Amino acid sequence: MSADNLSLPLVDPDKKSFEFQALRATQPIGDLYLASVPHNVLGQIAYFDVRRVLQEERDVERYLGIQRPLNPQRVSEIGKYVNFADATFPSTVIIAISDEYASYDHTTKVMTVRNFREDEDRPSILIRQVARVLDGQHRIAGLYDFKRESFDVPVSIFIGSDISDQGYIFATVNLEQTKVSKSLAYDLFALAKTRSPQRTCHQIAVTLDTDKESPFFKKIKRLGFATPGRIGESITQATFVESLIRYISRDPKSDRDVLLRGGVLPRTAPDVAKSLIFREMFIAGRDVDIASIIFNYFKAVENKWPEGWKSTAPGLILNRASGFRALMRSLGPIYRSIAQPGNVPKVEKFFAALSPITFGHDRFNVEEYPPGSTGEGKLYRDFMSILRLDI
Repeated sequence: MSADNLSLPLVDPDKKSFEFQALRATQPIGDLYLASVPHNVLGQIAYFDVRRVLQEERDVERYLGIQRPLNPQRVSEIGKYVNFADATFPSTVIIAISDEYASYDHTTKVMTVRNFREDEDRPSILIRQVARVLDGQHRIAGLYDFKRESFDVPVSIFIGSDISDQGYIFATVNLEQTKVSKSLAYDLFALAKTRSPQRTCHQIAVTLDTDKESPFFKKIKRLGFATPGRIGESITQATFVESLIRYISRDPKSDRDVLLRGGVLPRTAPDVAKSLIFREMFIAGRDVDIASIIFNYFKAVENKWPEGWKSTAPGLILNRASGFRALMRSLGPIYRSIAQPGNVPKVEKFFAALSPITFGHDRFNVEEYPPGSTGEGKLYRDFMSILRLDI
């Protein structure tokens, strides 16, 4: 198979279908099917994805609104590996197929994948567009260099899963296996239809990153690496989300599961509410108010140290990860000192709360506050000491 010819029709001229044995497995997210698929068949139904990624990026990721380029070196290494005498792929490739183009016979346990709907007399899609690859694109790409006859690939198949499920599966599988950045995974949580702490924090990050009046305008690396054409992105989305989510939930995964099942999160106990300053607002659906508090607090920081906040000079840390995390850790005690739970303090109130801190922006440097948890902790403790707040 060659990936060189990129001038392909949008629909196959003839009907095509493939059949293979598959076993159904029922899991909380729904049914999935486990199959052994010949490499040449898998390559044909996922060929559109592979062809695209060799030139640009993974089709499923483009579809999901993200970009994580395929690693050509890894593809080349796998292409060599598959021709070794002892080559093996014991773990499954994960694909998703629309239920319009796949069917399963529960009696014969045969799955049929095709380029036409059951009531159509002509193709309505390219057979190579049928499967979206959620995990295993490098293996599929590498198998294009397989030079022998037979290489059956274990495949997990989701039929009829919607875009939110596909995004969640991709994010969960790849995050757990540390294949993608946490920032990218949080981006995918936003595809879910159900509210969750992760989704709320992601949306707040996106809102503040895109609002021209925001202190975070174009400062957040959405996918964990710099956005082409943007200068001054000093905080990753993962850093932002993880610093914010600690004020919403002690167990975000469990909260997400409760909400996904249609449940209601319980009211926050007083002793817990002290540290989870945004939890009651989250439970009440007041995401905009949470975003407003973050906006106002950091607008006060920006107003107090304008040069430090906008600086891209090396050695200054106020608007970088350690400075941001220290500021977020300080937000809880500061918020409790100036507002009742659920209130949204104005910028001026936050600015007044920061007024006892008299040193200038140049104090926020790597010599005074080393990168990482050491500098973050020292800056946080300095703030709490100057402001006379409980840690």
